[in-house]
Amino acid sequence: MSEKKEKKKKTKKCGTYVGGQAVLEGVMMMGKTCMATAVRDPNGEVQIEAKRLTRKDSTKKACKIPFVRGIVNLVLSLVNGAQTLMRSAAVYGEDDEEGGKIQKWLAEKFKLNAMDVVSAIAVFIGVLLALGIFIVLPNFLVSVIPGIQYTVWEYILRGVFKLIIFLAYLGLILLLKDIRRLYMYHGAEHKTINAYEHGLELTPENVMQSSRLHDRCGTSFLFIVLIINIVIFSLAGWGFYSIIPPVESGVAKFFINLAIEIVLLPIIAGVSYEVLKFLAKFDNKFVAVLKAPGLLLQKGLTTREPTEDMVEVAIAAFKKVLEMDADETVPETVFVTGGILSKMLEETKKKFKENEIDESDAEWIYSIVLDIPRSELKHERTVKPSESKEIAEIIEKRLTGRPLWYVIGDTDFYGCKIKVDERALIPRPETELLADCVVKSAEEGDRILDMCTGSGCVAISVANALKGKNVVVSAADVSDAAIMLAEENAKLNDVIVHFTVSDLFKNVRGRFNIIVCNPPYIKSSEIPTLQKEVREYEPKVALDGGEDGLEFYRRLAVDVRQYLVKGGMLIMECGEGQTNEILQIFHKRDYAIVLKDLSGVERFVKIVF
Repeated sequence: MSEKKEKKKKTKKCGTYVGGQAVLEGVMMMGKTCMATAVRDPNGEVQIEAKRLTRKDSTKKACKIPFVRGIVNLVLSLVNGAQTLMRSAAVYGEDDEEGGKIQKWLAEKFKLNAMDVVSAIAVFIGVLLALGIFIVLPNFLVSVIPGIQYTVWEYILRGVFKLIIFLAYLGLILLLKDIRRLYMYHGAEHKTINAYEHGLELTPENVMQSSRLHDRCGTSFLFIVLIINIVIFSLAGWGFYSIIPPVESGVAKFFINLAIEIVLLPIIAGVSYEVLKFLAKFDNKFVAVLKAPGLLLQKGLTTREPTEDMVEVAIAAFKKVLEMDADETVPETVFVTGGILSKMLEETKKKFKENEIDESDAEWIYSIVLDIPRSELKHERTVKPSESKEIAEIIEKRLTGRPLWYVIGDTDFYGCKIKVDERALIPRPETELLADCVVKSAEEGDRILDMCTGSGCVAISVANALKGKNVVVSAADVSDAAIMLAEENAKLNDVIVHFTVSDLFKNVRGRFNIIVCNPPYIKSSEIPTLQKEVREYEPKVALDGGEDGLEFYRRLAVDVRQYLVKGGMLIMECGEGQTNEILQIFHKRDYAIVLKDLSGVERFVKIVF
């Protein structure tokens, strides 16, 4: 093998079918079966939206027909390009106060996202500008030149004007900061593909050293397409007026020429695609000469040297495409963007229902993140991207089965903020009534013991509510981890509670005016039938009440009298349908009160000794 051929062989080691485009603060890469867009969001994190490419059978057939496939691919490219740009722009949907008012108005009146409206308007204006600058303006410039009307030079000059206008346009928009950044991401896209094709590991360091010019870039073929454009328009226009008598009205001629250009656009697309596809098969000096103007255009205008963090974004998009092309089971991903509250909440509820999760959890998530009561979720508003991102993170964790309040990390309980995790049960709303019963029963100077305290929610909320009555609150639990959590919660709420690790009364000392207890009361046989988030995440020791669910009540009955002062009371929470059996265990029917929860279920037993 000659030295020249050997050098050529070393130039590219890994050919790739992946191509791409720069988008707002990111890069889109497209493979055989998918496309992935990576964008760095306002928080500096890289978000990736990846989706499978699905085409109808008719589209697939059209893509195999010569000349027709060029038109189809042009339309698909324009649609995908516009959608990708709009999606990348949606990541930057944060608004100032005035923008927020507009968003709220659009959301309430039309259930529209302001960013979607702005993007649609921008696309519409962009199309009008393209027609005005690249079709209307060249036609106008040619019309004011005397002596060339109805000659082939009229159409050649129109093509030349298009080229000049296009180059001037590319140069002028470079004055815009956002466009300069777009061209930097364009350079990052090229560098990433070049690094891969040359067999380099895709690290920011390797990619930064690669060239920002690539001969497969659409810019490289721009001059070829422009030449084809000029040739076809020149022949078609000149031929048309060779058959049709000259039009005297300048306005009429302008619209005829405009119609010819619009009609010929699909033909230009079809012919250009076939020419480019044919030239792509060759790598010789002639093709290199044709590509050279485009490479110069890349170097001088349409690409800029990217920063390392831009390269990281391009690498993320490229790797995602490779991953999805190699494995069809890799799931699609979407950007976390803002949206309309009602639509987002409805989608979340649907997702939760499909995964057998209580739909009310969706309302709690939106209520907490948006800092509004659940009752106000019916009022329409726009959810900002930053809020949407937080919501999405919580939803993702909740879908694993982990209880919502473990995911959130804390919950409100009887006026206190209670930290919750797997060390103890999540405080239930009905247990607030247990705490309320203790508070209403307590008197000045009482000593109160919270048995089976768990997270400490009852002891802490009671101590907080009775700060002015000089009461002393103690709490006990068999779990070291639960006591640690309860101590953290006492500190969090700035209350004094004396905690003890104790299996019921084993390590408890002294007598109390009130003993409150919310013991495990689920039957052992029922544990496997509980909701997934309960049986797999909440501590079993805090749930299992033995064979009939009453084991802890029996143990309480044995020792409770010696830990209560005369006239002291025991207040307990119990399971549905257990109150009669509990009263029998304590033999205190004459001194007992059964209280119901908000659902009308007999939930609490209060016994005076």
